[in-house]
Amino acid sequence: MWEKLQELKLKAEGAINACTDIDALNEQRVALLGKKGEMTAISRGMGALSAEERPKMGQAVNEVKQFIEELLAKKKDELAAAHLQQKLEEERVDVTLPGRPAAAGRRHILSVVQKDMEDIFIGMGYTVVDGPQVELDKYNFELLNLPKEHPARDMQDSFYFSESMLLRTHTSPVQARTMEAAEGKLPVKVISPGVVYRRDDDATHSPMFHQVEGLLIDEHVTLADLKGTLLAFAQQMFGADRQIRLRPSYFPFTEPSVEVDISCFNCGGCGCRLCKGTGWIEILGSGMVHPHVLEMSGYDPEKCTGFAFGMGVERIAMLKYGITDMRLLFDNDVRFLQQF
Repeated sequence: MWEKLQELKLKAEGAINACTDIDALNEQRVALLGKKGEMTAISRGMGALSAEERPKMGQAVNEVKQFIEELLAKKKDELAAAHLQQKLEEERVDVTLPGRPAAAGRRHILSVVQKDMEDIFIGMGYTVVDGPQVELDKYNFELLNLPKEHPARDMQDSFYFSESMLLRTHTSPVQARTMEAAEGKLPVKVISPGVVYRRDDDATHSPMFHQVEGLLIDEHVTLADLKGTLLAFAQQMFGADRQIRLRPSYFPFTEPSVEVDISCFNCGGCGCRLCKGTGWIEILGSGMVHPHVLEMSGYDPEKCTGFAFGMGVERIAMLKYGITDMRLLFDNDVRFLQQF
């Protein structure tokens, strides 16, 4: 048995050192130390030895077994280190190469158009004001001449949290809050851009969209001032040769009320598909502030007058850039947004 142990020791050293990968090393571990391995076979033969020889042989077997385990552990470390080095070589990163450039972001087309609209009115002396999107019924309807059960409320069906609180259906509540805060002082000259909510969802409407509304209150304000303001806006937004026309309409918070059209910038007023052959395109609603609205906000309609107007940012963007479906503005399709 002594000879077999020495032969096994030499054989194990040569076989382990010859292994080139972890799988081969594991095969040698099983062949040498496994249940059916050579070391196990030698250990089982110790039963034939005498009582005097058995302890010495057991010690020798343990020494050879420990020697083989140390060889296996050392070889495993060598193979792992070699594998790591190979992986580092194969996956080496050349830090001197230029990095991949990050794609530059840009403002959304709606943000661009809203900023352009704000700049136009700021140039006319208006102040930009903001208000809450979750609004009280008092400001969203009642102070705008829309008392409870008024049939005109159906035109702006919205999302209610309670009987007295809802998502605002227009940015006009900001105008009511501004007049209230002004406490009757003149002049009031503001625009209120922001997000509004209504229960619409088709190619030309969205349950969430953006509006810019304007309000001017002062002494001797007339419909002619409103027309001049909107003409200046249309010409700056759509081109210097644009003209506007006013059509009678109805809004609860203005009297008289008018819809505003601009001459078609596609056909010059001759008639085309864009303007449906009329030569005109509707862009917004407006009118003189209703006397009752002035009274509820602390103003004397005998001493001052005013006008108000409101327009959708999406509609202005669609007309200015020829966009046919409003939903494209909210799909976040980069291919579409990169065109602007």
